[in-house]
Amino acid sequence: MLRFADLKGYLIPALVMLFVFGLLASTPTSARAQDNDPPAEEKKDGADEGAKTKSQPNRFVHFFQSIGWLFGIIFLVVSIGTVALIIVLLFDLKLSEAMNPDFVNEFTGLVNKRQFKQAFELCKNDTSFLARVMTAGMGRLQYGIEDAREAMIGMVETIKASKEGLISYLASIGTLGPMLGLVGTVSGMIGAFYKLGTSEKAANPQELAGEISHALVVTLVGVAVSVPAIFFYSFFKNRLTSISHHTSNLADDLLTQMYHNSKKQTPAPTA
Repeated sequence: MLRFADLKGYLIPALVMLFVFGLLASTPTSARAQDNDPPAEEKKDGADEGAKTKSQPNRFVHFFQSIGWLFGIIFLVVSIGTVALIIVLLFDLKLSEAMNPDFVNEFTGLVNKRQFKQAFELCKNDTSFLARVMTAGMGRLQYGIEDAREAMIGMVETIKASKEGLISYLASIGTLGPMLGLVGTVSGMIGAFYKLGTSEKAANPQELAGEISHALVVTLVGVAVSVPAIFFYSFFKNRLTSISHHTSNLADDLLTQMYHNSKKQTPAPTA
């Protein structure tokens, strides 16, 4: 069952995704009627000439036509990868997953009962952040508490570095999005000027508008892809730092408790 504490961590990411979708959906509206349009009576008289009137194209169809198939495929792949990476990190970087309360209670109970071998097997068979850190520390506990703490710190840094490798892809996407948008802008302007230079007569305004629309739409999509990537990069970076800090402190407390329990004298059996 989801708790309020778990849902609260998804509130800010959900708002950012809604903002991005709203940005993509808010394409410019159709142009208003010109000032020199004929009056309503004249329009009514010419209603029979329906062949001359053109229906306005759908904004979404125009949006996807302007982006082009090449940039459309590129941005589609980048967007799917970004969303998949964000979902994976949302489930992976959860405090309740890194430090499972059930695992902590079971481990504490085994240590209090002086069942150290069972406690080590419990940590070894668990794949959580805390269990992996505890396994590294317990493996060096026979050489002293300080040696065990150094082993735990090394494991924390190792796990943190592996998770930072995934988070760094979001920074790469945040940098790549505007660059792809700039490439689309330049290609669209080159196409517009090419048609101006090669046209013997006056250039067709619709063709020029299509090239300019392509440049602007690609720029918009590139920025829209980079905004959530940059935000989630900072969001997951801060969350990983917090999880690593809490995990390291809790692992040190549990290891210290186990070390002191192992030093206690075993009560002599009664006659």
